Amino acid sequence: MSATATRAGLARGWIELRQLYSNGPDLIGQFLTPAIALGVLFLLRNRMYGDPGLSVAELALPGLLGSIIAFNGLYALLNVLVLDREDGTLLRAKAVPKGMVGYFVGKIVATAGSVIVQVAIVLGVGMVIIGGSSLSGPGAWATFTWVVALGLLAALPVGAILGSVLDTRSAFLLTMPLMGLIAISGIFYPITALPGWLQALGQVFPMYWIGLGMRSALLPADAVTIEIDQSWRHLETASVLGVWAIAGLLVAPIVLRRMARHESGATMAARRDKAMQRAF
Repeated sequence: MSATATRAGLARGWIELRQLYSNGPDLIGQFLTPAIALGVLFLLRNRMYGDPGLSVAELALPGLLGSIIAFNGLYALLNVLVLDREDGTLLRAKAVPKGMVGYFVGKIVATAGSVIVQVAIVLGVGMVIIGGSSLSGPGAWATFTWVVALGLLAALPVGAILGSVLDTRSAFLLTMPLMGLIAISGIFYPITALPGWLQALGQVFPMYWIGLGMRSALLPADAVTIEIDQSWRHLETASVLGVWAIAGLLVAPIVLRRMARHESGATMAARRDKAMQRAF
């Protein structure tokens, strides 16, 4: 990988990140859904759950952070790749020597940066209006850090793969299955309250494990009683997220190279014609 192209990509990612947080519509898109979710949790702040003595909102806040990492890390990169393929941005990057390297580095930096900023803001606001969450001690901070890092490594390559093969319509339709995964991943209610087969299905995907890792870092130790096997299962969390990350990092470059190789003016025109036919 060219060092010059990588530096250009890092600079591009930083510029895109600054533009994102200086644009009103982009800010609304970034924070509207988390704000609604925080509003729902605020209304649930007095509804207690089981033995830990915590409210449903306090238990769900770490899961909300996990969903931001998994959903936004995946879908933001997916969406930008689909749009840039269709409007010619990717084709223009391909025309520049090492332009694809700089393009992908920039998108990864901008996406990961935006997710980290969202997590920090939602965590801060959530701790103020809901409470019950704290990062007490170096161990909690270390857990929080590696869960965020591994979560992004698990989500971003999947977003890149899907963004390389889907069109706008397919990307939109994917939203519903992703929302379904959020529903069964213990975000707004402990996964132990779900039927066994849904618990098993939820544990296949990274979202549950990111949420579990967030809960282990942010909640008091006695909150573990509501988890499966009454354990934070750090080893399993690192293993599942690690498998997703390694698989994604192995597959994503192959799919991205194949997509870039086939990208041309003719393919872009064909996609545009197909979109116009659907519109009329």
